[in-house]
Amino acid sequence: MENWRRSSYSGEGDGNNCVEIATTPTRTVVRDSKAPARAPLTFQAPAFARFLVGLKES
Repeated sequence: MENWRRSSYSGEGDGNNCVEIATTPTRTVVRDSKAPARAPLTFQAPAFARFLVGLKES
């Protein structure tokens, strides 16, 4: 899983003020765009989808 995507809200300049995500059918991995070598956070895909729904509703 190396297909990292960066948010369109990644900030001014070099665009490194955001998170990046990579997905598979079963999980979503999140990492800091300023420190991509650090350990990422891994979520089960359904849990991450519910998280995104909650963000959009708030």
